[in-house]
Amino acid sequence: MNWSFFELSCPALSGISGSIVGVMSVGCFVGALLAGQAGDRFSRKYSIVLFSVIFVISGALQAGSMDLFTLLLSRLIAGISVGALSMIVPVYQSEISTKEIRGRLLSFQQWAITIGIAVSFWTNYGTEKYLASSSASWRIPLGLQIVPAFVLAVGILFFPFSPRWLMANDRENEALHVLLKIRSSSSQRNILTEFNEIKQEITLEREQSVQSYSQLFRFPLRRRLILGIGIQILQQLTGINSIMYYAPEIFKQAGLSGQNAALLATGINGCVNVLATIPAILFLDKWGRRPVLIVGALLMSFSMFSIGSIMGVHGYTLHNTTANTIEVIIPSQTASYIIILFVYIFVSAFAFSWGPTTWLYCAEIFPLSMRAKGTSLTTAAIWATNCLISFLVPVLLESITYGTYLIFGTLCFIMAILSFLFYPETKGRSLEDMDFVFGSSIFVISQNKKQINPCVEQQIYHVTTF
Repeated sequence: MNWSFFELSCPALSGISGSIVGVMSVGCFVGALLAGQAGDRFSRKYSIVLFSVIFVISGALQAGSMDLFTLLLSRLIAGISVGALSMIVPVYQSEISTKEIRGRLLSFQQWAITIGIAVSFWTNYGTEKYLASSSASWRIPLGLQIVPAFVLAVGILFFPFSPRWLMANDRENEALHVLLKIRSSSSQRNILTEFNEIKQEITLEREQSVQSYSQLFRFPLRRRLILGIGIQILQQLTGINSIMYYAPEIFKQAGLSGQNAALLATGINGCVNVLATIPAILFLDKWGRRPVLIVGALLMSFSMFSIGSIMGVHGYTLHNTTANTIEVIIPSQTASYIIILFVYIFVSAFAFSWGPTTWLYCAEIFPLSMRAKGTSLTTAAIWATNCLISFLVPVLLESITYGTYLIFGTLCFIMAILSFLFYPETKGRSLEDMDFVFGSSIFVISQNKKQINPCVEQQIYHVTTF
């Protein structure tokens, strides 16, 4: 994105590009924490409307910014709405879906996000190529953010309330009406069974006074909170946002010359991201969460190690005294193309695995009364880590260059081990069954595989070892 307008009025901007990216992540962290209370009090539906409107306002402020302060402030406000929506939307989706298609439905959200990323990449490429000399090169991309936010704010008004939220607020008749409407293909008996399961879960939670944030840090929710926060932090430690935020610079490191060439490769990267998410939509409910997390982490680890190793063997660093930066030069064109190929493999591995699965996992593991609050904390964790990465990666890329990729490769391998040891499978289980999925040993490989009668499950509260 061309920031020449601000470079004229604020020469220091070129040195704080990480701040322009990072300030939005700070807002996302705050927004995720606010969204928990808003989602419970105002409903999932109206909270989505509220934060979408906030984003529309922030988008207008960003596009019309006349100084750096206004830009940073509007980015912070935009971050608050993005953080809130990134938490509320998955919760809403998980509560209106059936257990058979919950993974597919939440994967659609990730797919939509990848489409948005791809559109932003190509928009930046077009404006940089044809409007580089004008402030329109960055005002247009920022202004276009308003369109999807406005569509969401208006469109969600035609959607039903979450039936689970309605029942938690003693609006059972409305909840049953919504279930009959959104489960029109199911038999009335199955709908009534689901209705009674939700009702029993609410009754149980009220008897145990499960309602405040403090409950998340106690038995039996503590384990789920740790796993939820852990999986979101680990998602950011894959290095995906270092690829997405700083892709042009990475492709330059890989040997592409010229800003337009790097942006073009980044646009292609966005398309790869979109296409690679499709398998998650089609097969996540069939494959399960655990295998996808493990395989995805191993593929990402291999890709990052390959990128770092090839760059370390074939590249050399050059100190640019004029710009006071460290550049990586790779004379071998073949090595450059192989690095770019592994970047695309890495993005593909993330897109079908850790991209959609982490959001799905956190949206389905908490009980109804704590779902919004629990998901708000896990979402805040991802944005806090995102912020850290956005500030840290530019420093790492300049100081240790190829070593950055070796660090991320190591972290991805550790993620595969952690997923194998600690994260139980949630595929095919209703939201009301999660007490029992997480009711045994913290080590997944030692959990009892015996199936429990669903009718009995509602009467039992397992004791966990954590």
